[in-house]
Amino acid sequence: MIPFKFSIAKNPSEALGLIHPHAAFLAGGTNILDLMKEHVAQPTEIIDLGRLPLNTIKPTATGISLGALAKNTETANHQLIRKDYPMLSKAILAGASAQIRNMASNGGNLLQRTRCSYFYEINMPCNKRVPGSGCAAMKGFNRMHAIFGWSDQCVAVYPSDMAIALSALNANVTVMQQNGGERSIPFIDFHLLPKDHPEKDNSLKHGELITSIELPKNNFAGHSAYIKVRDRHSYAFALVSVAAGFELQGSTIKTAHIAMGGVAHKPWRALKAEAFLKDKAATLANFTKAANLEMSAAKPLAHNKFKIEMGKQTLIHAFEVALKG
Repeated sequence: MIPFKFSIAKNPSEALGLIHPHAAFLAGGTNILDLMKEHVAQPTEIIDLGRLPLNTIKPTATGISLGALAKNTETANHQLIRKDYPMLSKAILAGASAQIRNMASNGGNLLQRTRCSYFYEINMPCNKRVPGSGCAAMKGFNRMHAIFGWSDQCVAVYPSDMAIALSALNANVTVMQQNGGERSIPFIDFHLLPKDHPEKDNSLKHGELITSIELPKNNFAGHSAYIKVRDRHSYAFALVSVAAGFELQGSTIKTAHIAMGGVAHKPWRALKAEAFLKDKAATLANFTKAANLEMSAAKPLAHNKFKIEMGKQTLIHAFEVALKG
């Protein structure tokens, strides 16, 4: 870890005034500190956000607001989240250890970098770490990597569980700009596919600070699921995960919101499956057709072809669990 300056921000405006291209924000520190220790990230200044008043979880006229600095544990166990957004609670609790959840912030969770082993190994080429150096995972061991939306520049996957549920819930990310203004980013647009710029994980502009995550009201509380398939039950990243929510009218699916994790550079919204299930009967036959349709566009790499069948079965299982409620 290289020497760095440590600054403490007392309010959001001060934090934004301190940020510069070689600085990094510190919230819970569960990702940035690892990156610094491995010399993947080498900021010359760390700006501590711990004193900012951005840790409130509260109901709003349109849903609920999650403070960017609220801890993952607090969010997952909050009464309103467990009652009205159980999919989100289950997704958070499926990720990492209790100790990490106690430290990790909501905003920081969205900004965590990929866990691709080639990204962390600074002696290997990685376009995300050093643009233009190449993608070692493309022809390397890519069992954990993407089957949707990858490019020749990057085949890494996004690691968050929380974000998969937020995608399915149509969340919005509120950010504060350096000029004091504010903008709202639809969650489906917040994270980016790699294309020619895999170093860009998200659509934040330089000098923007996440202040909250806004969840709209929904009718999924009684029929939702988060299913995560991993190599071991505890503290492992997803091979495939699915967040699914149904709004039912009798036995008919009025609306379906579905997102997948472990399969792309960003939370993968399963739009084909959603469109197919709309106004369809909630049957195993339709669940199977929707899963097959969604996975038909998958483009596996040398070592992750198994994710296609795993994706189908995980989707079907998530649909069945959501139906039962």
